[in-house]
Amino acid sequence: MKAELETKRTGTAVLENMDTKLHTWFLSKIQDDFRGGKITVEKAHKLLEKLDIRCSYIHVKHIFKDNDMKKQGRITIEEFRSIYRIIAHREEIVEIFNAYSENRKILFENDLIQFLVQEQYVFEMSKTIASEIIQKYEPIEEVKKVHQMSFEGFTRYMDSSECLLFKPEYKRVYQDMTQPLSDYFISTSHNTYLISDQLLGPSDLWGYVSALVKGCRCLEIDCWDGSQDEPVVYHGYTLTSKLLFKTVIQSIQKYAFLTSEYPVVLSLENHCSPHQQEVMADILQNILGDSLLCDMLDDFQDTLPSPEVTMGQVQALKFKILVKNKKIGTLKETRERKGTDKHGKVGELEEDDLDQEEEEESKDSETQDDSVSKSSQEKESDSKRSLAIIFLKKKKTRKVKISLALSDLVIYTKAEKFRNFHHARLHQQFNENNSIGESRARKLSKLKVALNFQTPGLPMDLHNGKFLDNGGSGYILKPQFLRDNKSQFNPHKANDSDPITLTIKIISGIQLPLSNSFTNKADTLVIVEVFGVPNDQMKQQTRVIKKNAFSPRWNETFTFIIQVPELALIRFVVVENQGLIAGNEFLGQYTIPLLCMNKGMLLKVTVGFLCFPGWVRILSLLHCLFTFGMSDSY
Repeated sequence: MKAELETKRTGTAVLENMDTKLHTWFLSKIQDDFRGGKITVEKAHKLLEKLDIRCSYIHVKHIFKDNDMKKQGRITIEEFRSIYRIIAHREEIVEIFNAYSENRKILFENDLIQFLVQEQYVFEMSKTIASEIIQKYEPIEEVKKVHQMSFEGFTRYMDSSECLLFKPEYKRVYQDMTQPLSDYFISTSHNTYLISDQLLGPSDLWGYVSALVKGCRCLEIDCWDGSQDEPVVYHGYTLTSKLLFKTVIQSIQKYAFLTSEYPVVLSLENHCSPHQQEVMADILQNILGDSLLCDMLDDFQDTLPSPEVTMGQVQALKFKILVKNKKIGTLKETRERKGTDKHGKVGELEEDDLDQEEEEESKDSETQDDSVSKSSQEKESDSKRSLAIIFLKKKKTRKVKISLALSDLVIYTKAEKFRNFHHARLHQQFNENNSIGESRARKLSKLKVALNFQTPGLPMDLHNGKFLDNGGSGYILKPQFLRDNKSQFNPHKANDSDPITLTIKIISGIQLPLSNSFTNKADTLVIVEVFGVPNDQMKQQTRVIKKNAFSPRWNETFTFIIQVPELALIRFVVVENQGLIAGNEFLGQYTIPLLCMNKGMLLKVTVGFLCFPGWVRILSLLHCLFTFGMSDSY
């Protein structure tokens, strides 16, 4: 009791001298930088970062210019103080702070607890947690000692990773990783070796390094015969430059598991002669060594293993690389050949080459086969029709030669030509994978497709957002209705699911990226988009805030009813409005899976203040504050 009274008396003393304490603290942090007199904009920017205030240099430059009273390119300590207040003391954060501070100067522990429970929905709250936050973010030692938080501490907390939109528990692998490989969405790239134009641009090892660092788990390698028995990688029949296959594999081996420990698939687009295929097999074995999966797992001879599968104490697929290519024979035959000399041995495959008319008919059958709402009689009729199309048409075939050495490196990822879904259901083996042409895949909305990682834009925004989930591991467990063979799920008729109501209030932005570095007076707005099943696709946008890219305030609320939350992605886009003719100029975006968003609970529509700085920090500094809530019904 005596200790509590002493703490209270000390806290009261700190409060009475709060303005003095703030002034003393601020001067102690910056006065050494002003010993030589005035400072430049570059030094002002570094000093702000030293004070733990993240800021965009371009915006600092504009604010510096406005506060440089003598227009000499150098400012006084008082002018710097004004700049600091403009950047660090955001009005909307001050309003939140004042709402919970009895005296508008200090948050006591109980005040902070109330804020965390009511606004941040931290329900398992205690004085210990509040005290830890104070100790971590309060910069003024005398305030910290009495377990209080000044506005300086509060703004640093609100700007921290603890207040991000993305649920922190989903930043690690949390999903069940013991299901078959086919039960996961896998981050996949197309033409991975290209870093710009697909006809004239350079091929570069950075394409593979960059994709792997981003968590990509399936890489495409277009292989062609090269000179001096050295297979090369490039975009065939174009003017793109060439890479040695050997150097590509060396780069993959170095960076394969830097971001994720789960298996990597090398999808070989193989145009090489049997001899150079044999060279490829040697390269793969010599460089990848034990990380290359060369034989089926004893417990998985007729089923797919999982990313997390273990054999005794050995994690069988973790840190493993799988080869995807055409294959001769069965896995059993591959095991029987293990250890034998395969030099010069070649197998031959005969593969169907459907003509254009047949392909169009197959597309029709896919659409019919995908209509799960049809009666069984209709389905049977459609199945017979699709089979009749395949067998009545004159088949074109071609023979493909495969090196046995390379074929035997293909275990659970055998490349097989796709005909249609009905054929696949009847005949496809457990270890066979299909690749579908780009134009055809676009018509099959239920499929995930490989993306050009080098090309920014909406497809990659959605892909990157989707694979933020599950620790950025590149593997995301599909919802149960996409894993159950008996599921009647139809994305076009998803009204039988459990919808949720999503409420978002866009409050403000700070230091938005600029399309024109000469001014920070841009007209800005925010677009909120929902991507998912057709009925969930929608978007809403705020009004335009004129001439303010530094600190626009919208204070607008949007509500969305989402039928299939498991497949929904929420995309926030900030644009500059440039008028009716010029349209909107893209400034930045952030995409996140709906179920990875921090949310309020209990009420039908609940909100919690959340602050997420650096939406797309690599591209720009984009910092917005908004409220967000979800409920399970409507």
